[in-house]
Amino acid sequence: MAQDIWVLGAHMTAFGRYPEQDAVDLASTAALGALDDGGVGIADMDILACGTLFQASTGMGQQVQKQIGQTGIPVYNVSNACATGATALRTAIMAIRSGEADLGLAIGVEQMGKMGLLAGGSRKEKNVYEPSGRYGTVMPIDGILGTDTMPGVFAQAGMEYANDNDGVGFEQFAKVAQKNHAHSTLNPLAQYQKEFTLEEVMASPMQSYPNTLLMCCPTGDGAAAVVLVGEERFASLSLQQQSRAVKISASVLTTDPYVPSGHVQPDVNTLTRNAAQAAYEQAGVGPEDLSLVELHDCFATAELIHYDNLGLCEPGGAGDFIDRGAPWRDGETPVNVSGGLISKGHPIGATGVANIYEVVTHLRGEAGDRQIEGAKVGLTHVIGLGSSCGVHILERSGIG
Repeated sequence: MAQDIWVLGAHMTAFGRYPEQDAVDLASTAALGALDDGGVGIADMDILACGTLFQASTGMGQQVQKQIGQTGIPVYNVSNACATGATALRTAIMAIRSGEADLGLAIGVEQMGKMGLLAGGSRKEKNVYEPSGRYGTVMPIDGILGTDTMPGVFAQAGMEYANDNDGVGFEQFAKVAQKNHAHSTLNPLAQYQKEFTLEEVMASPMQSYPNTLLMCCPTGDGAAAVVLVGEERFASLSLQQQSRAVKISASVLTTDPYVPSGHVQPDVNTLTRNAAQAAYEQAGVGPEDLSLVELHDCFATAELIHYDNLGLCEPGGAGDFIDRGAPWRDGETPVNVSGGLISKGHPIGATGVANIYEVVTHLRGEAGDRQIEGAKVGLTHVIGLGSSCGVHILERSGIG
């Protein structure tokens, strides 16, 4: 029986632009914050796992170690598209479960800055993208319509869902972005904190139908970190530490299985469905038990189809799910109360760990104005196109 793993400490930087700092600075800030939050130090750690995509060749984990403390522990540098942060987290989890470590530090970091424009001219306060279109993917992409951009690929995935299911159209996708922009106004760590009407979302420059500019996530800089502890060491912690710790009830990583249609259009659905099913079984909970969800809304179309993939709605019912307000913070299953990637931002390597931070903060009852009252169980989800999907389920400790 694998031992339980707990999040002992968590921290994230605000997402945004940091021209005066480098990725090592951002990662070190998050790491030291998480250690302090957990009441431990770098000397207590048995393993460090650091995830980054664009700085993957720099030995980021070792650089961070030189800045916060070189203790000689194993350091793993992780790169796995948009699932990078979640994979770093899972690396530390597996080390603890194997018995090789009692305490571990997982970091996700990215410094992307303004990587260029996809379309639509200069946008001073909107979203910017990498012009090559290889945004968060580990291999070239094509798509049925020949696009090699992420907005296009996820637009196609959304339109496939719309074509197959009644009650899904441009307006339903736009409602996702309207919700996330509204949620972001309560999150001081979000990159953008501005509310938009549904009409403003729909009227913003079209990137790839039905994704308008305000339905797309921005690039940016940021970092997040968590301290993990195994159950044996957990038993020796103080009551205060135990009372704030959050249990990781499920940790799952999947990759794309073969599907015939995958030759021309990446399948963003099957690996998410597989990960979610495995996570629910591992944690012994179902979608109906979730107090909140932080899922991978790189584009509004992605969030809507993942309502279905994660089992948050009836099969084919994602349109009705958003229409009735179910994923709003005061709805049945709050989704992306942080503002999601669309507003909180998406420094790729940081996202998977930042999602954990958000859920942990709510389960502790420490989320301030955006707090989901009585939150007991939360789910995080990230998907790296062409690579992996990470799903984690977390539970409030109930101690103290």
